Amino acid sequence: MKSKILVIGACGQIGSELTLKLRQLFGNENVIASDISYSNLEIVNSGIFEIVDAQNYASIKVCVEKYKIDTIYLMAAILSATGEKYPMKAWNLNMESLFHVLNLARAKFIKKVFWPSSIAVFGTTTPKEYTPQYTIMEPSTVYGITKQVGERWCEYYYKKYDVDVRSLRYPGIISWKTLPGGGTTDYAVEIYHKAITDGFYNCFLTEETELPMMFMDDAIKATIDIMTANKDAVKIRSSYNLAAISFTPKELAESIKKHIPEFKITYTPDYRQDIANSWPKSINDSYAREDWKWKHQFNIEDITKEMLSQLNKKYNPPLNKSK
Repeated sequence: MKSKILVIGACGQIGSELTLKLRQLFGNENVIASDISYSNLEIVNSGIFEIVDAQNYASIKVCVEKYKIDTIYLMAAILSATGEKYPMKAWNLNMESLFHVLNLARAKFIKKVFWPSSIAVFGTTTPKEYTPQYTIMEPSTVYGITKQVGERWCEYYYKKYDVDVRSLRYPGIISWKTLPGGGTTDYAVEIYHKAITDGFYNCFLTEETELPMMFMDDAIKATIDIMTANKDAVKIRSSYNLAAISFTPKELAESIKKHIPEFKITYTPDYRQDIANSWPKSINDSYAREDWKWKHQFNIEDITKEMLSQLNKKYNPPLNKSK
């Protein structure tokens, strides 16, 4: 019998693409998408969709019982830059939603949970280069604090109540399908849009700000890989380091110029620079690669080629020549 999966926050940047991939793999009838509004019609119209408030335990529980859910992907969150504007709102959403899902698993309403963490758990005192799995974690953002605390609760629920919870520390995610969602690494999405629409981008980070990044296809693959891995193979229950590549805005701009030679970029660092400065430049994800055989597929040139190709279709659709 196939799993019955609920994706909470299915209309968001990662949630939307994860939902579509899960439906492709497990069938539309087995993947229930949910969010607080009908903000992504592709998700709403491609399968079962329910309005679910991630901060309301009863709202989640009703949906779980209605569809006999056994697996939840909790993708609802307020990200780093937005979280700094609304700190208590970010704390409440990010933490309450996690407790609701962990408690549903503890009470045996569901069997398995995925909860995303982030490189935001690290801080200025963390080693910047090839950041190890186990290291100093003193996050400087509300988003990072919620993720660090969440990791500790995930491990606690696993050890104390045998809750099968699995997690990844996502780096910056790059995707052409959805618009940026308020994260510090979102410059690496915005830059492609602006390269095509304006031929110019004013970056909110300095040209030498190196950060860990990943193409969305790799992020989705890693998420499904860890969730389908044998339970015994998942040895870390706080959250796994996850990595693909690292680059600077300058390096990304040079990659774009190979395809759009006239592209120009300027740099006007804002409050997000301080956030970026507190994060690692590169990540050591050897535990993920050893435990459940994680392997990324996209490098910076692959990402640029795919992003520009897909966004060109979006902004410059082919003319309909049929009469």
